[in-house]
Amino acid sequence: MKKSVMKIGILSKDDYRKRTIAIAKGEYKPKKNEPTVWFESMESLGQVLSGQNQRLLRIIRDSAPDSLTELEKASGRKKSNLSRTLKTLSNYGIVDLVREKGTVRPVVKATEFKVELNI
Repeated sequence: MKKSVMKIGILSKDDYRKRTIAIAKGEYKPKKNEPTVWFESMESLGQVLSGQNQRLLRIIRDSAPDSLTELEKASGRKKSNLSRTLKTLSNYGIVDLVREKGTVRPVVKATEFKVELNI
């Protein structure tokens, strides 16, 4: 699998809102090397990329399950728990949930993470 790097930024809600408004008004144009995914804090990033979720990402990357049922067997986690976790990871663009033939196949999109934090 090709290595895919995701650049993550940490920015307060207020600063993120200001940034988004400036972009919408055309006052600011994001640079190519800026993060594409933003978290409010290191704690919120830590919840999404917890050790348990990192293990799950490795299982998906290495075993390429064809369904959540296969992932449930490979990971030992319940399907309801997997669904919630995968939806969160998908919302951040870390996992892609490919719907095909009446099932959902998880695919890891990011295999490496670089975090940018300004205080």
